[in-house]
Amino acid sequence: MDVNDRIVADLVKNKVELVTTVPCKQLAGVIDKIEDSKDIYHIPSNKEDEGMGICAGAIMGGKRSAIIMQNTAIGVTINTLATLIQYYRMPLPMLISYRGELGEPVACQVEMAVHTKALLAQMNIPTYHFHKESDIEEFDKILQYTFMCNKPVAILTDATFWKGY
Repeated sequence: MDVNDRIVADLVKNKVELVTTVPCKQLAGVIDKIEDSKDIYHIPSNKEDEGMGICAGAIMGGKRSAIIMQNTAIGVTINTLATLIQYYRMPLPMLISYRGELGEPVACQVEMAVHTKALLAQMNIPTYHFHKESDIEEFDKILQYTFMCNKPVAILTDATFWKGY
């Protein structure tokens, strides 16, 4: 099973019924699998903070949700994370492409990579970093953790995890 199929399978196993996504070249494969899933309702978003609002509405309605996004938008999500997701103790798995590391072909992606982990740490958001394909073995346990403790959790997935840019 490839990582995209495994991500969808683990989301379904953990009863995630809604996933919102923001476009990213690295995430295209998993976004396509989410779209094709009969078990997950997919809502594409224009912006990450908008996607978090959609997830919050689903959570308040009794549905588990997740967001798939790019790290370069962490900055625009800080207020939504603090005043909505964290304040109301919402479990929100965030699968995040971690752009801007070694080998990044787009210069503007690099600056946010420098700040991503520090911002997540400042907000006390548990953060996991997937570098290699075998790291996907932890995804199910991370999902269980976020739903058990009612916290947002960040899973950073870099280019080596997705096999390049």
